[in-house]
Amino acid sequence: MSFTVFGLNPNILKAIEALGFEHPTPVQEKVIPHILSSDRDMIGLAETGSGKTAAFGLPILSRIDMSFRGVQALILCPTRELCLQITRDMGSFSKYISDPGIVAVYGGSSYRTQKQKLKEGARIVVATPGRLVDLIGQGIADISRIWCLVLDEADIMLNMGFKEELEAILEAAPEERQTLLLSATMSDEVARIASRFLRDPAELTVGKKNVATASVEHTYYMVHARDKFQVLKRLVDSHPGIYGLIFTRTRGGAKEVADKMIGEGYNADALHGDLSQDQREYIMGKFRERKLQLLVATDIAARGLDVQDLTHVIHYDLPDDLEIYNHRSGRTGRAGKTGQSLAIINMKEKYKIRRIEMTIGRKLKEGRIPGTREICEAQLLDMMDRVTAVEFDEQRLASYLPAILQKLDGLDREDLIKRFISLEFNRFLDSYRNLPDLTPLQQPKRMPEREVPQRMRGERKGRPGDRAPSRRSEGSFMWLTLNAGKIDGVTPPKLISMINSCTRGQSVDIGKIDIGPDRTRFQVESGSVDYLLSVLKRRSFQGKRVKIRGGI
Repeated sequence: MSFTVFGLNPNILKAIEALGFEHPTPVQEKVIPHILSSDRDMIGLAETGSGKTAAFGLPILSRIDMSFRGVQALILCPTRELCLQITRDMGSFSKYISDPGIVAVYGGSSYRTQKQKLKEGARIVVATPGRLVDLIGQGIADISRIWCLVLDEADIMLNMGFKEELEAILEAAPEERQTLLLSATMSDEVARIASRFLRDPAELTVGKKNVATASVEHTYYMVHARDKFQVLKRLVDSHPGIYGLIFTRTRGGAKEVADKMIGEGYNADALHGDLSQDQREYIMGKFRERKLQLLVATDIAARGLDVQDLTHVIHYDLPDDLEIYNHRSGRTGRAGKTGQSLAIINMKEKYKIRRIEMTIGRKLKEGRIPGTREICEAQLLDMMDRVTAVEFDEQRLASYLPAILQKLDGLDREDLIKRFISLEFNRFLDSYRNLPDLTPLQQPKRMPEREVPQRMRGERKGRPGDRAPSRRSEGSFMWLTLNAGKIDGVTPPKLISMINSCTRGQSVDIGKIDIGPDRTRFQVESGSVDYLLSVLKRRSFQGKRVKIRGGI
């Protein structure tokens, strides 16, 4: 099938031909004709990397009324990185359309510039929910006349705590509109939003929901928690040509892993929420240009990072929501190429393997942690591949060869090869000499599903200040500080109730609680810290604006 069959604007067809688009992807085959020929709402479920931006972007651009200066289409997405990526893509699709009026609206950037562009007459707005709500409240962004509203990555927006903002935007939009909800998963919360705000939507599903792509090979490695970083190094070293993403649960974890990798001489960097916009764009630019071999990132920070030809995704930490595992893995194995998804799994997390398999509809292969011989052999063969592939200019070398050949006179072929390898490889061989086997000696049997321990929301034993639940080690909790205390009416039940009210059913383990006169310190399981910080933004306790920070 060709893009010409859809009846798209000729200038758009010209642009996508210049981009090298030849045949529509399955999601584009379904979504493009729906938007072009129908005003009916739509739910589109498709895996990461399926071409969703072009699926909604091409028909929206084709239907825009160029004679009207005003917002006609609104595209909402969870992060500024994805906002900028969609805006760039829409700009590429409209390359041959004069002044299409595409404006990006997102946090962490100047209000002045965005306000000016909106006042000049935007036709298509790509926005993150928080910044758009601010601009609507200031009377700058007018969405009262849009005919199309796209909720891209709806599941992630809800996971990040944007439920109230989404509801406010949907309430402000005109009733007579076409709403397109695009998501990789259909969580209960996404289903509730769809039920409330979409009218008789058509459901277009590409592939099976949450099923992994066949082009990605899934392997897991069982390890002791203390050995995770050493195993990460071995996996990287056993794949010398790796170009990959390493995922951690928290921003602190991303920074720590990246710092260790850099300290060990790896070409790596981190992408997390503590970076400025300029820093993030600089790091992402280096990674896209392959000036970085490894990028350590949190799930939220990696949203909008559209990178081609990734060879590996490494799950240094499993995500709390196991459906996100498939989002991560789908970043490799694209465009007909194969990829590898490698999960480093703590012995205590083994019960999650079966859950992942059920979620993605695929079996995970258990891998053997590479040993010294496998790693050194992989590195040596990679070196030989690079030697045999290197191009040389015989004419430029001609004047140097006599002196070189004289210097090497007396060395036979085998001796020369050995010396060459040793010169390049001695340091690496020394670093892996006599390393222990990190494969756990005893691997616990997989629990039947009915025996899998369940995490309780807000579970806490004893009085404030008592020890954290014994099923978690003290080191797995992190302290958070809230700007409210006894004088504000904080009690342990009220604190837990507030957390439960904004986590929408997601389990969050609470440890010690220490309530002072005007502040409260409490422990949260470390894997839930970033999530909790995001959902507690813009919340209030007893009428007081909540401010929460990490640390004591």
